[in-house]
Amino acid sequence: MSDGAWDNFLIAAQGGQPSQTPVALGADCGFIASAFGMNTLDFFLYPDRWLRAYLALIARFPDVVFLPGFWVEYGMAAEPSAFGAPVLWRQDEAPAIRPLALPLADWRHLPRPDPYSDGLMALVLRRTLNLEQGGELPEPHRIRFVAARGPFTIATHLFGATNFLTALAGERSEARIAADVLEILTETTIRFLQAQLGCLREPWGVMLLDDTVGMLSPGLFNAVARPLLERIFATFDGLIRIYHNDTPCEHLLPHFPGLGFEVFHLSHRVSIAEARALIGPDIVLMGNVPPLEVMVRGTPQQVAEAARDCIIQADGTGLILAPGGGTNAGTPARNIDALVSAALY
Repeated sequence: MSDGAWDNFLIAAQGGQPSQTPVALGADCGFIASAFGMNTLDFFLYPDRWLRAYLALIARFPDVVFLPGFWVEYGMAAEPSAFGAPVLWRQDEAPAIRPLALPLADWRHLPRPDPYSDGLMALVLRRTLNLEQGGELPEPHRIRFVAARGPFTIATHLFGATNFLTALAGERSEARIAADVLEILTETTIRFLQAQLGCLREPWGVMLLDDTVGMLSPGLFNAVARPLLERIFATFDGLIRIYHNDTPCEHLLPHFPGLGFEVFHLSHRVSIAEARALIGPDIVLMGNVPPLEVMVRGTPQQVAEAARDCIIQADGTGLILAPGGGTNAGTPARNIDALVSAALY
């Protein structure tokens, strides 16, 4: 990607006015593997093919910032695997997690994993270190952002969403166990992000992905989630902090200011105008073109129209143009080109 693309992104992310609307894509294994006709399992198995795909993607779309960028990831499996959750390696899919069959009373006895030795986190760190400091990543490329799942999303993968959310909203004894688990998972998220940052030569920011937060009521959010999210983001003060949550959560947006992140990557089901009115003027919004209906299935003209509508709704306030929530497998190159062209309009 060009220096200009990063410059515009950084200016916008820090609350400034770039020369043009920046364009960013959340790029994960499903999108990149499909873009280059790779079996998803091969994407994880062959580091040379993985790197060639990333470099080709950046060369093809120099005006796009890919986030977190050169992402060493294993779908949703890196953090839950550190607790002993079985990883399901299905053919041509991102790995999934089989929840732990633990009774509620045993949840608070989870281990406190070491990211350097436990589960797939150890492989993430080693590969990141080899890329950044082992000479595998060619100049002038750098890994600028690191990413991790947040404690609520890790919990839903470890125990199942229904089990965890029922306990969290349940009677006092059950809620206390769920809260104790979240303390362990918050520590895990922080330590994993810190360990990844320690592998980088020139880190710029962190990306926290926690969609499950969007399923909480305002009362539960403020009582349980707020202090944990504040702790995570405060740990990385001085870096650019991106919060990804593509659960439609209009009911929580007024509660997000003050959490300590600069950029919110939101669901396309919430319009830019509505999100801005609810979240206030200070948080930069990243979105909000529908990722499947428009970016994958739409025409370039439909992509351009949706993108321009986002820009108009932003009305000069902080916006990073992107597919809302993420970039789906099968997104055609011509539609990414249309997104970039709309930003220049």
